[in-house]
Amino acid sequence: MKKKVAVLMGGISTEREVSLNSGKSVVDALDRDKYEVYEIILNDKMDVINKMPKGIEFAFLMLHGKYGEDGTVQAILESMDIPYSGCGPLTSAMCMDKNITKKMLRDSGIPTADWTIARSIEDIDYDKIEEMGYPVFIKPNSGGSSVATFKVECREDVEDAVRAGLEVDDIVMIEAYLPGDEYTSFVLDGEVYPTIKISSPTGFFDFESKYSTGANAAKEEVVYLEKDLQDQINKASKAVWDTFYCRAYVRADFILSNGTFYVLELNTLPGMTPTSLIPRSANAKGLSYSELVDKIMETSLK
Repeated sequence: MKKKVAVLMGGISTEREVSLNSGKSVVDALDRDKYEVYEIILNDKMDVINKMPKGIEFAFLMLHGKYGEDGTVQAILESMDIPYSGCGPLTSAMCMDKNITKKMLRDSGIPTADWTIARSIEDIDYDKIEEMGYPVFIKPNSGGSSVATFKVECREDVEDAVRAGLEVDDIVMIEAYLPGDEYTSFVLDGEVYPTIKISSPTGFFDFESKYSTGANAAKEEVVYLEKDLQDQINKASKAVWDTFYCRAYVRADFILSNGTFYVLELNTLPGMTPTSLIPRSANAKGLSYSELVDKIMETSLK
């Protein structure tokens, strides 16, 4: 008997197009000999309920951003007794809120860059920014895919960047810039997979470099670091897995600055497009894309 699997994608966040690409990749990868697959594109909040076919045995979530990655859809599915991929509502909500994430990291002794937040233009703490020093990164507190994210070099450009962030979120994060290389760490069922280093021609991993396949695309390669550094990022990856009560899988993004790995953010429903990071990491461990999808389902049902 084939398992009835619904792949949820689309949604109402600024990351809708990325979600659609991720979802279609998962739909294509699911083994039709094992699964009866339903492609569900969410255009409205109620679609989670109204479009769900009867008898669905598993929901594969390929939603990104608000109303998808923030725990709301997870809570609805739990109320419907439908198992789903990824972390639960509490973990999802904590990791979606960058301010909460960084507070928990700091309180757990896990390195993260200094920061402040602003809820309005009048709320900008210029004294704190001066204390951190320019440049700073300014981004939506609960956004993803580097939407409305800016590297700001001087005070005069802060207000415009905050204003742009407030167009897509209620809170904007202003974060200290740490010079260094970006890395990402994929954790599946508590096991840390091969590390990926990210090099972007734009200077940071912005939306264009994340999803472009041309000259502006970021260079993403699996790396095997010297033992001390590899042990450090593996230990930090396990620490965030435990701190946030992660389940099934998570992607932790880091920057290596002056010999220390700092956590940038956690992604509980990371992208699964052809250019995404976790399929690359899984492949380096010998898992094909289809095998990765199966493994995510298997670990989510534990």
